[in-house]
Amino acid sequence: MAAVPFSAVVADQAELRRLYRNPPEVLLKKKVERIDAATAAFIATAPFCLLATADADGRCDVSPRGGPPGFVRVLDGRRLALPDLSGNNILDSLTNVLANPHVGLLFVVPGRDETLRLEGNACLTTDPDVLGLWDDELRTPKVAIGIELTTAYIHCAKSFRRGKVWDPASWAALDALAPDACAILVDNLGLDLDPALIRADLEKGYEADLTGERAGAT
Repeated sequence: MAAVPFSAVVADQAELRRLYRNPPEVLLKKKVERIDAATAAFIATAPFCLLATADADGRCDVSPRGGPPGFVRVLDGRRLALPDLSGNNILDSLTNVLANPHVGLLFVVPGRDETLRLEGNACLTTDPDVLGLWDDELRTPKVAIGIELTTAYIHCAKSFRRGKVWDPASWAALDALAPDACAILVDNLGLDLDPALIRADLEKGYEADLTGERAGAT
């Protein structure tokens, strides 16, 4: 194990398990190896997911992915496809998939506290039949991430409820405290710029990109 700047580090699974009670047997059985009708219906209503990837050395990355509800397409009981829509063009997730096919997905439906977790093996595809799956809503993507499922299961609601994620009453105070993303960018890069000016340009870029990726855009 690489050196870490913490003390009392848990060294192995046996030590870890002594800290926690054993999970109920039913929870151990909730992981399945197929996309059944209920799982497919959840994916069909989700407008947002998180995609976890790692490079060949195990360095991890998590990327938010969003689109119209059901933008991730279920192909059959083991396969699904995720379009690569406009982003920052750094391509972290895509280059990770090329180096290491193991991925994780967390699907979120607004207002729902439970989430859907999937794990599988991914590839990048330019198959016209796959890329054409989004022609009715979005401009055809350059690449889709094809995923063959290994595990699917529902994740409990505790994290979302602790965080009051869908409670509008909790949002105003957080919005007043959280710095704008452009202020973070200015600090990170040591820029001598007004974050408000960056925000204005950023919003123009968002609008142009999102308009351009709609079906029928030229």
